[in-house]
Amino acid sequence: MVLTIIGHPSSGSTRRVKTVLIEKGIEYTLKPLDWAVAEHKSEAYLKLQPFGQIPVLIDEDGFTLFGVDRVPGSESRAITRYIASKYAEQGTKLLPDPSDAKAVALFEQAASIEQGNFDPYAYGIADEKVFNPMKGIPTDEKRLEYLIDTLNAKLDGYERILSKQKYLAGDELTIVDLWHIPYAEMSEKFAPQVYEAHPKVNAWYKALKERPSWIKAKEA
Repeated sequence: MVLTIIGHPSSGSTRRVKTVLIEKGIEYTLKPLDWAVAEHKSEAYLKLQPFGQIPVLIDEDGFTLFGVDRVPGSESRAITRYIASKYAEQGTKLLPDPSDAKAVALFEQAASIEQGNFDPYAYGIADEKVFNPMKGIPTDEKRLEYLIDTLNAKLDGYERILSKQKYLAGDELTIVDLWHIPYAEMSEKFAPQVYEAHPKVNAWYKALKERPSWIKAKEA
């Protein structure tokens, strides 16, 4: 039996989980939800995820996990933490040694940076340019400008950090770095200038999106 991910192939959150599974070399099955019939709001799915968000992980022993992140549709960070912890000795190491208090603190600091200083703005850009138009909602150009300007300012802080170390939590790759990829890639399409203006950030981001795990995660 292999792990099952219930989600959508094009979802950034689903791809985030797939990326970590691939980095860890773990077999999984993706069970896609049908957005057209609102399957994520069906009674059967709500028994697994009471908020009707994606993705959901079902482990080999039947253990079910979902996350409820600050941004709707980003139910992936708790799942990736679980995978990286359970399979700590397999594949790419993506979490610090739990006995190293300083490394753990720096990891949690990096996790807070991603959720507070990156995701709201990168996701917001994707929301205005991709998700809202899909729902028939026109882009709010004023909000879009605010999001791009704010992301640009936030990346100043990232540039300072990445000028001193290779990754956000230090010199070792962690799941926090991988968390950035889905909405960095989407926001870059509409605001490439904010990445180009930050050479250290741009180099870090380009190396992340070129990882074989992410390339494979984007495949259906």
